[in-house]
Amino acid sequence: MIPSIPVFKLYGEQQDWLSPDLLHCETISLRSRVHDWEIRPHRHADLCQLLYVHKGRAQVEVEGQRHVLEQSAIQVIPPLCVHGFQFSPNVEGFVLTLAAPLVAQLQAQLGGNISLLQRVASYPAGKDSDYLNNLFSEVQREYVGAQPARDMLLQSLISVLLVWVARQVIQRREARQLLPRGREYLGLFNQQVEAQFRQQPGVEQLAHQVGISVAHLNSICRELAGQSALQIIHQRLLLEAKRHLIYTPLTISEVADSLGFADPAYFARFFRRLSGTSPSAFREGRTDMISPP
Repeated sequence: MIPSIPVFKLYGEQQDWLSPDLLHCETISLRSRVHDWEIRPHRHADLCQLLYVHKGRAQVEVEGQRHVLEQSAIQVIPPLCVHGFQFSPNVEGFVLTLAAPLVAQLQAQLGGNISLLQRVASYPAGKDSDYLNNLFSEVQREYVGAQPARDMLLQSLISVLLVWVARQVIQRREARQLLPRGREYLGLFNQQVEAQFRQQPGVEQLAHQVGISVAHLNSICRELAGQSALQIIHQRLLLEAKRHLIYTPLTISEVADSLGFADPAYFARFFRRLSGTSPSAFREGRTDMISPP
């Protein structure tokens, strides 16, 4: 007989919901520590979970697919999704469980066109890591407390949290819609860099030639190339400098001049900052690659 996947109210608990609240909040360590930092695959019939990993490492398995959270992030687990976790012992974070009626209420407030708790997704916290940690901490503190207007404050905190998630959903949707156009802009930018990098053009100048703002150009470069526009220009300069140092007999001053550096000392500082070594040390270390005359 094929074993069935357990359906729990909370992990390891098949009794009725533990409280009159439509949510439950606890630290990751509270439950996972007693299970040797592993939550075996299971599912919830009518509960959505938000796993927030602030520090440490979590291996997330959802419907047989595994990925690892090594940086601060929120993982969304919709109802009936088979999921399990493995945590590092130093993990810090929270598990927020929301019952179906509360999910429906919050979803209605956000608008029906944003489906943020109905699909599996993870959202890196990035610069909002401490903000989210404080927010989850406040949810957990209110949840275990009994202060006046507790329910009102809990719902307000949950609403703030879901607005953060909703904004991530919207940003991803907009990024997907802009992706083809963004690749076109990036291609035009790279063409201009290739044609002009020896003159060391400014980012504003190239953005104007591409036909977009500096902010838009930097956003596209970071999204599609993982670097700012200025970093792309600098990396192209560095590549050409390395080519000259390896394959030509030009002096370092001549290389600097050919790449638009009026001051060889500034070129040397530029080269060291980007490569970690001086131009002369780089050339000496690659003399075996210089073709004989």
